[in-house]
Amino acid sequence: MPTRALTGPRSQALFKKALRRIPGGVNSPVRAWKRLGGKPPVIARGAGAWLTDVDGRRYVDYVLSWGPLIHGHAHPAVVRAITRAAKDGTSFGAPTAAEGSYAETLCAALPGMDQVRLVNSGTEATMSALRVARAATGRDLIIKCDGCYHGHADHLLVAAGSGCATLGQPDSAGVPAAFTACTISVPYNDLAAAERMFTRNRGRIAAFIVEPVAGNMGLVLPQAGYLAGLRALCTAHGALLVFDEVMTGFRTAWGGYQRLCGVRPDLTCLGKVIGGGLPLAAYGGRRDVMAHLAPLGQCYQAGTLSGNPVAVAAGAATLALAAKPGFYARQGAALTALLSGLRELAAEAGVAIQFAQSGTMWGFFFSDRPVVDYATAAASDVERWRRFCAAMIAHGVYLAPSPFEAAFWSAAHGPREVRATLKAARLAFAAAAG
Repeated sequence: MPTRALTGPRSQALFKKALRRIPGGVNSPVRAWKRLGGKPPVIARGAGAWLTDVDGRRYVDYVLSWGPLIHGHAHPAVVRAITRAAKDGTSFGAPTAAEGSYAETLCAALPGMDQVRLVNSGTEATMSALRVARAATGRDLIIKCDGCYHGHADHLLVAAGSGCATLGQPDSAGVPAAFTACTISVPYNDLAAAERMFTRNRGRIAAFIVEPVAGNMGLVLPQAGYLAGLRALCTAHGALLVFDEVMTGFRTAWGGYQRLCGVRPDLTCLGKVIGGGLPLAAYGGRRDVMAHLAPLGQCYQAGTLSGNPVAVAAGAATLALAAKPGFYARQGAALTALLSGLRELAAEAGVAIQFAQSGTMWGFFFSDRPVVDYATAAASDVERWRRFCAAMIAHGVYLAPSPFEAAFWSAAHGPREVRATLKAARLAFAAAAG
């Protein structure tokens, strides 16, 4: 078990104060540590691979703002780019040269992107992509996968029950059933279930949206042939394939997971890394599909801060660093070495665990069987995860406070961080085994 309280006194006092004015004390639910228990540390600063909280406690950070910080916290090149841009103004609500150049970078990197529109969040990107998919096809129904999170738009907050596809079941209070009646959810990695839904709803499916690597039920990799099978189904039924690469885009590879798997979607959603830690996201795809967007077409989407010059500067600087030859190979190999060390420690402790990696993303489940979908992820040992995660954080390694979130590696992580992680993990696996 942890040898010290998870949270120091200043963090506890500040969190208690926040509870008075912020619902649950947080501006995004998972930050409240509901699954982990206790109160979250209040962060004061980040530098490289490390976080420091208001009590002066330091942590090797594997959350990295939930993925964007592929070069670590406060990288000098990114900070310089933000400072230069801010000096010229923080927002114009008008075209800039930088947003045009950044659009060129994104379209050149992603095989499935002829045109792109910048927005402010992953939720904006996914809901806008699905709106244009409906406009392009003239159809209403959307298929998604159980356990794949595509933002908090009303029509995407849908869960399936008992592994069976269901229609119109909201997964959040405040969402009318009518808003989700056009959304179908099927198990991830189950091509047969997807085919049944296409057949049952022939001529009515506008799009199938999927995380090519699922990162919101923990990290779950696509099985061989799954994504190619979805591509074939969408083509055969006249539907659009939408890759939600908000998490995987420029995390798994330059140009996203679509470059690794060789499957070209009709639309792609991006976020996180492309903003370099600032609010920036995007969606784009085939030119004929994007032509349905206003002002060219009748599908409306707008945003006062879309293409914000400071956020674009941060994103452009981040991608410039990631574009250097060998970047992804080096970082992927370093993460593989860390996971190898963690596997050895788990085996020494006699703990059954499943690790997964895709580029600079990684994750784990306390389970003795492969995790391939939400059902097998949910069947993992959450209590064992809680003991392990609490011990890791107590010993200075910051992991996501949920068993169903991916973890991340950055270029700022190195041998010192690996040593600190493995030292903490030896103690944490002992806690988990107990």
